[in-house]
Parts: sequence; C-alpha cells; structure tokens
Amino acid sequence: MDTGLLHIVWVVVGIALMLVLNIRWKINAMLALLLAAVLIGVLEGFPLMELIATLQSGFGSTLGSLAIIIVFGAVIGKLMVDSGAADQIADTLLRRLGVQRVKVAMVLAGTIFGLAMFYEVAFIMLAPLIIAVAQRANVSFMKIAIPAVAATTTAHSVFPPQPGPMALVDSYGADIGMVYIYGVVVAIPTVIVTGWLLPKFLGNLDYPVPTLLQAENPVPEEERPSFAVSIFVPLIPAILMVGATLANIWVTEGTTAYTIVNFFGSSLIAVSVAMIAGFYFFSIRTRRGISWAMESFDSAVKSIAMVVLIVGAGGALKQVIIDTGIGEYIGGLMTATAVSPYLMAWLITVLIRLATGQGVVSAMTAAGIIGAALMDPASGQLVGVDPALLVLATAAGSNTLTHINDASFWLFKGYFDLSVKDTLKTWGLLQLCNSLVGLAVVLALSVVVPGA
Repeated sequence: MDTGLLHIVWVVVGIALMLVLNIRWKINAMLALLLAAVLIGVLEGFPLMELIATLQSGFGSTLGSLAIIIVFGAVIGKLMVDSGAADQIADTLLRRLGVQRVKVAMVLAGTIFGLAMFYEVAFIMLAPLIIAVAQRANVSFMKIAIPAVAATTTAHSVFPPQPGPMALVDSYGADIGMVYIYGVVVAIPTVIVTGWLLPKFLGNLDYPVPTLLQAENPVPEEERPSFAVSIFVPLIPAILMVGATLANIWVTEGTTAYTIVNFFGSSLIAVSVAMIAGFYFFSIRTRRGISWAMESFDSAVKSIAMVVLIVGAGGALKQVIIDTGIGEYIGGLMTATAVSPYLMAWLITVLIRLATGQGVVSAMTAAGIIGAALMDPASGQLVGVDPALLVLATAAGSNTLTHINDASFWLFKGYFDLSVKDTLKTWGLLQLCNSLVGLAVVLALSVVVPGA
C-alpha cells in the first residue's frame, strides 16, 4: 500500500477505535481519545518516548490555554442559576415583549442561557419556562420549544467561552472577536430558519403538556438581581473581546493603549472579569456572602471537570496528528482537491458527532485533523482559510442531527415527555436544520471575506 495512503488508514483506524470504545463499550471519551492517539502514533512508527512527549505536550498546551476559561465560564452560568438571574432574564423578557412575542422572548432567553451556561444546565433552566410561557400564551409548547432550544444550541456551539468553540479557537488560532462578529451573522439566519420556518413543515406539534416540568426551589423575585445586572454579567466576555477586536482597528500596536485593550480583550481576562462581576453582583451585593459563591464555584467545577479533560485529550490527539506528519499529508490532499476546507471540516465533524453523540469530542477530533492539515509548519498558522470561519464551520458540524447516543437527545425527550419518533422529528430535525443553515452561511461568507 502507498505510504502516504497509510497515513489516512491509521487515522481512520484510530478514530474507529475511539468510536468503538466510546459507543460499544461505553469507555469514557477522554480515555478513548488518548488510546486512539497512542494507537495512531504506534501505527505510524513514531518513537515511543517521543510519543509520550507529544501526548503530554498536546494535552498540557491545550489545557494550559483553555482549562481556566472553560471552568470560569461554567462558574458564571452556575451563579446565574443559583442567584435567580436566569429566571429574572426570562421573566422580564416575557413581561416586556408580551405573550404576543413569546417566541422572540424565549429565543433571547435561550441565547443568553446558551452563551453563559453548560448546555444541560441551560436546557434544564429553559424547559420549565417554555411550558409556563406556552400555557400563558395558550399555544403549543413545542412551537416555543423549537426556536428557544435552537437559539440555545446555536449560542452554545458557536460562541466562546463555551468549551467547544473555545477549543476550536485555540486549535485554529482564530481571533475571538471575529468569531463573535461572524458568529452573529451565522446565528441570526440559523435561528430564524430553524425557529420560525422549520415548524411550519413539521405537521402537528400539539403534544400534551408534560407534568414533570415544575421549577425546583425557584428564587423569590425580590431576592433576584435586577434584569440589567442579570443580562450584563454573562455578556461581559463578548463585550470585552469584540470591543478589543474593533479597537485594534484604530489603536497602534506597541502602545500602552494597545496593551491595555488586548489585555482586557483576551479570553482569559474577559471571562475572569465576568466571573468576578458575578461574585459581586450575584453574591456580595445580594448579601448572600462569599461562602455562598464558593459553593456555586465548587459545584460548577465538579460539573465541568470531565469536559475539560476531554478537551485536553482532544489536544493530545491533535498533537500526534501534527508531529507524525499526518496532518501535512492530509493538507496536501486537501489542496489538491476542489473541496472547500470549510465543507470538509463540517463533514468530518458531522460524521464523528453522529457516531459519538458528543459535540466537544467531535469538534476537537475534527479540529485535530483539519487544523493539522491546513497548518503551515514554518509559521504555525493556517493557510488558505479564515480561521474564524473555520471555527464556525466546525461548530456547525458539532451541532448537527443527533440520535439515541446523545445525552441531549434523552434530555429533550424526557423533559418534554416525547416518544423516540417524535424526538427525532423535533429535536433531531431542529439540530440538522441548525447545522445545515450554519454551514450555508459560512460558505456564503467565505466567498466575500478577504483571504477566506
């Protein structure tokens, strides 16, 4: 067999091992990724001691830049849930927009929850509100659930500091501000098509109202932070990072102003500022005390720990693909074909997501393959693509049709008391629609964005 072709075969064998371990034998995704990385390195004939160094380098360098950001982002979401800020946002939007605009209100609430919280937490917060709002507006709850959940999943899969997009930004070396700017362009038509147009083609959506969706220990309204504070804190990272990107147009590099702007516009500092603001506004200012905030901190860290380790293992796999030269070979194949790298990134991510049911795993695995393939070894930069658009193409792939191997599938089914068939019809199609529209917008942007 051709030596070059063997590179592809070993990657396929490694990913197949990961899928079998994760799906067939329920091996933890972190362990499956690490074993796949080891197998690829061994099959490539990589010296064993160098393989160990590569695994450590990939795992450590990835977590070195991402672990704090992901953990702090989870803490912000937990503080919002525990303080009642999340409820305040949803209730205020409903009051201000009225029952006539319930879809808009819940899309806005879902977007904010998806930006600020771990997905399962965001969904659990959103689901009871969907039912309550639907009953007040006297409409089928599923007609509100589809646009609201579409907004949540889009925000969660596209925008930092959520684990998936944050890991992609790191892998591709993308500018976070541009990811936010392009991400808004991608998210708006995605949610419009999925939330407003898709339900018109799904037939009867009049499902019985589930009985289990009652808010647990809701925070009394008088004890919640104000709406302005509740919505400001989770948006701080976006404000700082986008602001830095825009300010760099006018600020001269090397000046004190440039240093300050980019210090506060860095992802680590922006998320840290938001978390500190959360401690103050959600804990100290409300007289709950710092010990209450630390309880939320500890709970958030425990809930996000495994995701952090999976991201690190994905970094190890990526590094093996780079150091063995597999990425360079795949890059040569990609440049020799007319297939768009954005389409290829999306397709690889979709296939892995369908097989594993895990968005972060699919994004990290695809990023390792695509990033290594498009990277210039001399400069360490991606060539021939816009890194921010590549982030969004991969993110769209990680947010695609899922089925019974995805925990979010069962969450949607269980909370809304649906059959498997109806869950595939609603959850499955909204995810597929989100992914396809996201890809279409990225491909359209790649035509008009300079250098893409």
